[in-house]
Amino acid sequence: SHKSSKREWKPLEDHSCTDVPWLLLFILFCVGMGFICGFSIATGAAARLLSGYDSYGNICGQKNVKVEGIINSGLDLTHKKYVFFLDPCNIDLVHQKIKSLALCVSACPRKELKTLADIQKFAETNGSTLCSYELQPSEYTTDPRTAKLCPKYPVPESAPIPFFHRCAPVNISCYAKFAEALITFVSDSSVLHRLIIMTSKEIIMGLCLLSLVLSMILMVIIRYISRVLVWILTVLVILGSLGGTGVLWWLYAKQRISASAVETQIAKDNLQALLIYAISATVFTVILFLIMLIMRKRVALTIALFHVAGKVFIHLPLLVFQPFWTFFVLILFWTYWITVLLFLGTTGSPVPNEEGFVEFRMVGPLKYMWWYHVVGLIWISEFILACQQMTVAGAVVTYYFTREKRNLPFTPILASVNRLVCYHLGTVAKGSFIITLVKIPRMILMYIHTQLKGKENACARCMLKACICCLWCLEKCLTYLNQNAYTATAINSTNFCTSAKDAFVILVENALRVAAINTVGDFMLFLGKVLIVCSTGLAGIMLLNYQRDYTIWVLPLIIVCLFAFLVAHCFLSIYEMVVDVLFLCFAIDTKYNDGSPGREFYMDKVLMEFVENSRKSMKEAGRGGGAEGRELKPMVGADEE
Repeated sequence: SHKSSKREWKPLEDHSCTDVPWLLLFILFCVGMGFICGFSIATGAAARLLSGYDSYGNICGQKNVKVEGIINSGLDLTHKKYVFFLDPCNIDLVHQKIKSLALCVSACPRKELKTLADIQKFAETNGSTLCSYELQPSEYTTDPRTAKLCPKYPVPESAPIPFFHRCAPVNISCYAKFAEALITFVSDSSVLHRLIIMTSKEIIMGLCLLSLVLSMILMVIIRYISRVLVWILTVLVILGSLGGTGVLWWLYAKQRISASAVETQIAKDNLQALLIYAISATVFTVILFLIMLIMRKRVALTIALFHVAGKVFIHLPLLVFQPFWTFFVLILFWTYWITVLLFLGTTGSPVPNEEGFVEFRMVGPLKYMWWYHVVGLIWISEFILACQQMTVAGAVVTYYFTREKRNLPFTPILASVNRLVCYHLGTVAKGSFIITLVKIPRMILMYIHTQLKGKENACARCMLKACICCLWCLEKCLTYLNQNAYTATAINSTNFCTSAKDAFVILVENALRVAAINTVGDFMLFLGKVLIVCSTGLAGIMLLNYQRDYTIWVLPLIIVCLFAFLVAHCFLSIYEMVVDVLFLCFAIDTKYNDGSPGREFYMDKVLMEFVENSRKSMKEAGRGGGAEGRELKPMVGADEE
C-alpha cells in the first residue's frame, strides 16, 4: 500500500521552480515602488526636502519661479540657505506639521533674542533678516505688521540640522506636547543624563556585547538543559496554580469568619466575589493538571527535538548569524522607505491654502501613491522575513534528510539561499502577500481606533477591539502555517498551495504534539529570554554599582535590558524555527518510514530512542492507548487527501 498515497514526499530529489506568476507580480510591484521614488525625485521633491522651502513656495538657496496668485514667490534666495520657523513650537499633531510661517534666512540665531530690538540688531550685524521679506530691518520696531510677520519672541537659540538646512531650537523642551512622555523623563536633567550615558557608554556597549555572547552560549547549551528547564517549568506552574488557589480559599475563609460579625451588603458581595474567584481558580488548576497529565508523554518529544536542534546549530554554525543578515537588509529597506516617504511629503504642485501660503499637494490619481507605498512597506518587509524562514527551513531540511552527515554540502546555508533564489522566490512572495492581506485591514482598523479615541461609544470600541484581536490571531496562525508550507516547499519543491495543504494535513494528524511543542517549547524559550535579560541586568547592576548615584542607573539599565531582550528574541526565534522545521521533518519521517530495510528512518539517534520508547510503551499498554497508538503508527497507506 506504500504507493497508494496520492503523492509521495520525496525529500530533496528534484528541484523545480514554484509560483513563477507570483514572482513576476512581486517584481512588477517592486518596479512600481521604484517608479514612485523616481517620480518624487523628478518632480523636485528631493531638492525641496534637502534644501527646505518657505511658506511662499520658494526653495532656499536657489533662484525660484513665480507661482501665480502668491505674493513673495519667485524670489532669488541664493544667499539664504536656511529655513527658519517664526513659531517653531506650534506643532499640529493631526497633520504632523509645524503651523508657522517659514522663511529662508542666511543664518540661524545662535543666541536667544528677547525683543524686537534684538531681532533688528541681529539683522543689522549678521545680515540675517528673521522677519518676512516685505519688512526692512529698519522697520522692525515701528511697523504695526510686525506682530504677524516677525518671529514670536523670545526667539530660542537655534542651530541648523545637518544636511537638512533647517533651523531647529537647541533646547527641545518646547516640543513637549510632541513627546510628553520622553521629555518629562529626560528634560529635568537632560544634560545630566547625557553625561551619564556618555560616561557609562563603555559599560552599556559591554553589557550589550555580553547579552550577545550569552545568547550564543544559550543556543549551544539549551540542548543539555532542556530537560531541566521542562521540570523547572512544570514545578513552577504546579506551585503557582496551587499557591494561587490556596491563597484565595484562605482569604475566603478569613473573610467568612470576619463577615459573620458584620452583616452588611458590601461584606456579602465581597464574600460572594471571593467564592467565585476561588471556585474558578480551583477549576482552572484541575484543568491544568489534566492537560499536564495528557501532555506528559509528548513533552519527551519536545525535549528530543530541542536536543537535535542543538546539534543542528553545531553542524550549521552560520545559522546563528541569520538574524544579523535579516536585520541588516530590513534596516536598509526601511531607510530607503522612509527617505521616499519624506520625498512624497514634499511632492506635488504648489497650491495656495486658505491662509494665502503655498502647500504642495498631489492632484488626481497620484494622491494614492501613499497607499501603494505603505503596502510596499508591509509586503517587502514580510518578504524579507519569509526569505529568512525559507533559508532556515532549506538548510535544516538538507541536514535532516542527509543520511551521512559527512556528505552535507560545504555550507548548507549558502546552498539553501541558492535554492531559494533559483527556485522558490515566487512561493515566498505569495506567502508574504497572504500575511500582508491580513495585516493591512488590521492596521486600518487600528488607525480608525486611534482616530476615534473618545468619540465612539463603548459598543463600537468593543467591536473594533474584537476585530483587531481576531485579525491578529489569524495573522499568527497564518504565519505558523506559512512557516510549515515553506518547509514543505523546501522538501518537495511543490508550489505554495500544495505545500500548505500537505503541511496542514500532517499538522492536523499530529495536533496534540503540535500543541505540546508550541506550548512547552515556547515557554522554554521564553524562560531563556528571561534568563538572558536577568543575567545582563544583574551584570549591569554590579558594574554600575561603583556609581553611587542610584537615580542615574535607570536609563542605562533600561537601554541594556531592552537590547538584551531584542537580541535574545532574535536568536531564540531562529531556534524556534529550527524546532518547528525539525518537527515537520520528523512527522513526515514517521509517517512514511518504519525502520524496515529500504524504508529506514532519517532521524537522529535521540529521536530514534523516543520512537522506540513510544513503541515499547504502546506494546505494554496493549491497544489501550488509542490516541497515542494512532498517532505513532507509521501511517503508511494513510491517504493525504
